[in-house]
Formats: sequence, structure tokens, C-alpha cells
Amino acid sequence: MDAGPPPAGYDADFLGVDVPLPSPTAPRSTALLGYPRFSVMQDLDRRLAVVTGVNIDGATLLDIARSGSWRLERRIERDQQAGPDVYERNDLDRGHLVRRRDPGWGERDEARAATVATFVYTNAAPQVAGFNQSKDLWLGLEDHVLEYAEIQDLRLSVFTAPVLAAADPPYRGIHIPLRFWKVAAWVDPDAGVTATGFVLDQSELVAPVVAARAVPPLGAFRTFQVALAEIEELAAVDLGPLVAADILSAPGARDTPDWIPLRTPADIRLG
Repeated sequence: MDAGPPPAGYDADFLGVDVPLPSPTAPRSTALLGYPRFSVMQDLDRRLAVVTGVNIDGATLLDIARSGSWRLERRIERDQQAGPDVYERNDLDRGHLVRRRDPGWGERDEARAATVATFVYTNAAPQVAGFNQSKDLWLGLEDHVLEYAEIQDLRLSVFTAPVLAAADPPYRGIHIPLRFWKVAAWVDPDAGVTATGFVLDQSELVAPVVAARAVPPLGAFRTFQVALAEIEELAAVDLGPLVAADILSAPGARDTPDWIPLRTPADIRLG
């Protein structure tokens, strides 16, 4: 018997302490949309998410076969979301913000329904296709954090969105974000709430797409581990209690740079 989709929306109490969904610090016209185990706060003017949040139970995460097709969100207008026309006949990927596998945990029917729900255009943002190892690093950040958390049987809450900057270049009725941010939070048995953040920069790859030139150059997709206070300022979002829980602001990390370039998962600092 199909159990149906799990309860909709990001759960702020999922970690056993209150970790609210980040919110914009600047005035924006937004819609908060709940999906199975994740939420999207859509910027209706920019037509992209300003915040997403997902709950992940690493201990019961399942290997669910990829299924689902991209669809428009019916609860908002078509011109309030970046739809399929943005991604046609170019080098742009529909980049999942909440990754397909992230809400896929627990009972198999619920996990499958949650992964299918991620294929909605409000959960996508344009990322340049065809780049090299850095893509694997960016997509593997949560896997690396999950592996760390699973050792102690921990849960995660993960927040991801494009940086919606005024200088982003216009393209087909939207502005393509040049940077993306991601924050992962969990409860360490010894340290309490713990968090870390990352920024991906695709600035050098976007220009050829906007200019309708050929394949963008490889090797320019840069990923950084970044202090959460810096992410708050860069993305104009309020990360609430997570800034004080930042690994990079811990007493033993006071001399750590605010932006750490990452080349392999081994460069990520989780303690």
C-alpha cells in the first residue's frame, strides 16, 4: 500500500533544537512553498529561490532510483518561476537546489515521493554544464558531511540557494546567479548545534552562455568553505543561531580565513 507523501515542508525542530528556515534580510516579494521534507522560499520577482531548506536523516537514507520529470509549480504564476525556456538550447543545467536524494529517507514509498517532489522548477537554478572536478566537489559536499554525521548517527538540516545579486547578468527574462551558497547544520553530542557553509562561484563560466558563444572554459567553477557571517552578508539572508555555531568561528579556528578554497573533499573542515 502506498504510504503517500510525507508531511510537507522543512521542519525547524528536526534536529531536536530550533533551527528556523533562513529568511531574507532585504525586502523581497516571496512565496513559501512546502514540499515533502523540504521548503522553498521563492523570490517572485527574480523567479528563483532565495532560500531552500531540507531535513535529512542520514541513518535511514535510501538508494532510490531516479524518477520524476521537471514541472512548473502550480501554486504560483508561470512568470514567477524560471521555467523550461531558460534551459533550452544552451549550456545551462537545471541545478537541483534541494538534491534529489536528500529527502529520500525512511519508509520507501515516502522516500520515493519526496525525491520525485524535487523535480519542480522552483527547486532549480541555472548552473553551467560541462564543468570539471569542481562540480563533483560541489555536488559531493553534502555526501562528505553526511558521512561525517553518520559516524555518530546524526541528522542534518541543509540550506541552499543562489546568491540573488543585483549584478547578475540578464538572460531570457531572468538574471543568472553567479554564485550559490549552502549551509549544513547538525547537533554534535559534545558541541551542540554545529554548522558550516560553502559558496560556489560560476562567474567565469556564465559570460559565454549569456553571449551565446560556444562551450564555456573548464576549470573555472570554484568552491569555497566560507564563514557563515560572510554568507549572511553575501546572500542577504538571516541564518539565525547557526552563525554562532559556525565551525570556522569556533575558538580553535580564530585564525582560519573566511574563504577557504576547496580542491578535494579532504580540504573541508568539519571540526
